[in-house]
Amino acid sequence: MPAIEWPTILLAVAAYGGWLSLTHAYGTWPAWLVVPGVALLLTFHSSLQHEILHGHPTRSAAMNRLFGILPLSLWIPYDRFRALHMIHHVNDRLTDPIDDPESNYVTPESWSQRSAFSRWIFQVQLTLAGRMLLGSWWRMGWFLTSEARAFARDEPGVRAAWATHLILCVPVVYWVAVRCGIPLWLYFVGMVVPANGILLVRSFAEHRARAGVPERTATVERSLLLGPLFLFNNLHSLHHAEPLLPWYRYHARYELTRARLLAENGGLVYATYFEVARRFLFRMHDQPQHPLGRAPSQRAA
Repeated sequence: MPAIEWPTILLAVAAYGGWLSLTHAYGTWPAWLVVPGVALLLTFHSSLQHEILHGHPTRSAAMNRLFGILPLSLWIPYDRFRALHMIHHVNDRLTDPIDDPESNYVTPESWSQRSAFSRWIFQVQLTLAGRMLLGSWWRMGWFLTSEARAFARDEPGVRAAWATHLILCVPVVYWVAVRCGIPLWLYFVGMVVPANGILLVRSFAEHRARAGVPERTATVERSLLLGPLFLFNNLHSLHHAEPLLPWYRYHARYELTRARLLAENGGLVYATYFEVARRFLFRMHDQPQHPLGRAPSQRAA
């Protein structure tokens, strides 16, 4: 890899510059243009943060962190996002309801202890429609509750991450509310929450509980609109096979490795996100309980 990945540097300039420009246009440009525009930029910024935490755009972890740490979406600290996502990339534990922080499954024991309402809301957000409409609220609430417990237990790195995050939220809130005059409720409800809802489209069908590790990760092969917004992480089986690969090399690498990746994941592939919507808009992607209870380990002895 090059010492500096200039395509990613340019993306960072575009993301932050676009956010500053469009938020500043609030009150001058019509709200119907600014609000969804900022939501799309926040989605793009989250994709950029995901790219950065995988070791881009430089060889310096400290420098990369500076590119991604500004909390434009306010609700999740970059350092916690990175720490939890790195755990998710222990492929052997993918989909495990305890070991994988991004799992969409629960253990049978946990399911049996849930209330009827909790079961209902969990099942609703296992459909694509529910995921987009309610998933952001449900996942933000779950994340903040989980982080509050980790904060109270003084788990390593949690308090420091949140202290840094809250300090960095100050200039973001000042810019949005004071300099741009955007009501904070509108910024959060109209921009942050929808941005996360778009991101949840990407992650909705990325993983499925299976015994074989490679069979747990899917791919959406074509996406002219959402693919660039997600920095081509729709090619998700490739991302988990080669997590250090930069976004601008995905398509060429996928063409070279497609046959192997699809053979390894058992053909878990969708043509487009329209196919995902056709199949799961109002139908659950899978059952909430992990079919094996826990993801079986396949690490070499």
